[in-house]
Amino acid sequence: MTTRRLVLLRHAKAEHPDGMPDHDRPLALAGRRQCGRVGAALAAEGVTPDLVWCSSSVRTRQTWDLVRQAAGLEPPVRYLDDVYEAGVRSLIALLATAPDEVGTLVVVGHEPTMSHAAATIAGPGSDEGAVARVQVGVPTASWSWLELDGPWAGVAPRTGRLLRLVTPD
Repeated sequence: MTTRRLVLLRHAKAEHPDGMPDHDRPLALAGRRQCGRVGAALAAEGVTPDLVWCSSSVRTRQTWDLVRQAAGLEPPVRYLDDVYEAGVRSLIALLATAPDEVGTLVVVGHEPTMSHAAATIAGPGSDEGAVARVQVGVPTASWSWLELDGPWAGVAPRTGRLLRLVTPD
């Protein structure tokens, strides 16, 4: 049985300019600094994605670009409105469509979907402390590491193991 890795990354700290559409909000300086720490942590953990699905928003695109640079990664990336708009059910349905050849998938998205999806997918064998944290939401630039046995098509509630939650600070 193939074990797949799923990393759910919440975008880094963003600006809140008056009158700017949510989709267009850029990263704040603090968010840019967070990305370097996230990239270093992913590299230290040996996370090498085969594919990245990134929300189409400006702040998620900037987050992934800075994280990728810091980690020295060059995986294929798809920028998806489906991730920007996703709730938990629609994100899980999207995960089930990941190509079979993908062993490690990184999704860069938004709260509360990133934490609630991790909490929903987490099943037996999960780290209880990490589950408790994702159930209440996570800070910016946090990432959840889950493992799943079998094909992506089998992703559903309680089918994975939440191994850890990593926060940037």
